[in-house]
Amino acid sequence: MFYTGENKLNKDTQMTFLDFIPATIFETIEIIAGLSACFVLFIQLYKEFKSDEKSSLSMVFVVGWIFIFFFWALYGIRFYALAIWMTNSIAFLLQIALLIVVRKRIEC
Repeated sequence: MFYTGENKLNKDTQMTFLDFIPATIFETIEIIAGLSACFVLFIQLYKEFKSDEKSSLSMVFVVGWIFIFFFWALYGIRFYALAIWMTNSIAFLLQIALLIVVRKRIEC
């Protein structure tokens, strides 16, 4: 079944634990989670940079994530979501650096 935008329940009957988290706290948690993901990406970039072996990452994988991070950064800019645009912009730049390193490793 496809989502039609209609909600069968009214707002008073819907309960979600996310409603109890203040927006500023939720945004802070989102930034921490996004920066953690960037840190993991940085570790991969560092490993690829220091390695003398041929890269095991495919170009499709690396380039695909560039488009994904770019889209989410634009999404965050469009909807004024600091955590989304900031962390995905950082990840986008890290992924471009990873692309450069992987490309050099594949050419070796």
